[in-house]
Amino acid sequence: MGHRAIRIYLARLIAGIAAASLFLTPQVAMAWGFFGHQTIARIALANIKPSTRKAIDRLYRADPLLGTPKCPIHDLAQASVWPDCIRNDPTRWGYTFSWHYQTEPVDQPYNARKNCPGEACVSAQITRNYALLADKRLPANVRLEALAFLVHFTGDIHMPLHSGDDDDKGGNTRHVDYGIVKGANLHYDWDNPLAERAITSGPSLVRRYSKAEKARLAGGTPADWGRESWEITKDFVYRNAFGREPGAGTMPDKGKLTQQAITEAVPVARKRIEQAGLRLAHLLDEAMAPDGTKSIG
Repeated sequence: MGHRAIRIYLARLIAGIAAASLFLTPQVAMAWGFFGHQTIARIALANIKPSTRKAIDRLYRADPLLGTPKCPIHDLAQASVWPDCIRNDPTRWGYTFSWHYQTEPVDQPYNARKNCPGEACVSAQITRNYALLADKRLPANVRLEALAFLVHFTGDIHMPLHSGDDDDKGGNTRHVDYGIVKGANLHYDWDNPLAERAITSGPSLVRRYSKAEKARLAGGTPADWGRESWEITKDFVYRNAFGREPGAGTMPDKGKLTQQAITEAVPVARKRIEQAGLRLAHLLDEAMAPDGTKSIG
């Protein structure tokens, strides 16, 4: 084997080991992973008005003013993952980390107000960043930052485990094998391999949706979307992985998403990603309109 062939072989081997390590090491995951968030952004982009797209495109010029060169925002897909990218700078951005979720115990009634102290939770931050984006008086860099948070958090709130919780940090402390792959956790499984399976199963999610489809899949407020995620977690996610209902300390620390469980979960994840994209498109159309409302719902 020549030197060039050896280098190619080693590069592929290292890449394979790195990819495998994502499954073999328990993860503290971020909702939907980059692929999921970018898919949601692309669904929205395919369904916004041309005038909305032009208005958003103008905001990208303010990217240098964000002071995040390692996390650029030159398009909506980059905006969708920017709030996760800046987690690499906790000194500057640590105060935003709790904005990605809200802890709603599945064994108690849903209460978005009680479980969102100081509005430091995902539903409140969708509302806040929508208002900032809609305010045309604000500097472009402030609105661009708000755009990124709005796009990302609309994705986050539709991930069931970013709302429902069984005293396990949204499934992060529950070890759940994904098929034959061992060593991940429930949250990571939903964020990454399950989301990727959902997105790539069936017809493309990134397309122009009909008015009837939008009427069926979109609508509601951030509080409604959080409740939906909580209900899915309570009624489906834990039972799908552990074969029992959550709450009252009955859940084991380890479970498995069998192939049957994955098959059952795919349409659930797929619908949440569709809903997130179409609801985001509506928010962007409203916020970027010349006379757009500055509050949601």
